[in-house]
Amino acid sequence: MEKPLVNDRNALFAQTETECHHLKVSPDSEEYLRVWVKEPTWLQVEQALSSVMKLDAKTQSLDLDMNEMYKFMVENFVEKTEPQLSGIELLRLSPYIGAQLKEILPNPFMDLMGADEGNE
Repeated sequence: MEKPLVNDRNALFAQTETECHHLKVSPDSEEYLRVWVKEPTWLQVEQALSSVMKLDAKTQSLDLDMNEMYKFMVENFVEKTEPQLSGIELLRLSPYIGAQLKEILPNPFMDLMGADEGNE
């Protein structure tokens, strides 16, 4: 049985609109940081994953550096914040806000697993 082709070409591409999220500043505060996050393209997902893996050709060892992945994701997927913060300032956020930021950033590992499941 032949599968139907996509009718709306726009469904093939990453969204161009960003999504606004509100991150609570601290558990006992009513103040929020607003963060706009972009949807990644498939190539950006691959780039995020490759930023994690460091292969040493001499020792043939593989190291995983999650810090590099989060740095890549902040630099590439956070479009803007209110109040306005630089990339360096985003990397210096408190652990409380940083944990919330990790939750709203795209997860390249989930995107990768979802892509594997969708192939037939």
